[in-house]
Amino acid sequence: MKTAVDRLAAAIGYPDGDPTGTAVRILRVDGMEVEAEERDGRIVLSYALDGEAALLPSLAEYAAGRMLKEEATLAWDAEGAGEGRAILWQDASSSAGERELSRLFETFMDSCDWWRARVEALRGSEAASPEETMMIRP
Repeated sequence: MKTAVDRLAAAIGYPDGDPTGTAVRILRVDGMEVEAEERDGRIVLSYALDGEAALLPSLAEYAAGRMLKEEATLAWDAEGAGEGRAILWQDASSSAGERELSRLFETFMDSCDWWRARVEALRGSEAASPEETMMIRP
């Protein structure tokens, strides 16, 4: 029987092909590892941002503005990677159709790209331009 994770993989054309029947799967796309998990009637995508805990306050400054623009949410996973880690997650109903699952994945990957760029900018490897960030003005 196909799980929501299997249906997601099929909807995005993930090359792994055969259904695994498991509720958790790691999808490797564009150099990122995205975890897809089915739980409590939801399919949850999550991506661990590659930043140190010290970057979290700076990343959190972006969170409110990004919530207005996207469905993905920045969170802290206290159990991940020893001391914890910042993650990005987004979910949908596990009964979602192929089109909804495909759209879920596309929008989530767009969010991951944006947040990865912020992590790199905060590390000093590139400067974020005002055009790339969402600002809330009075």
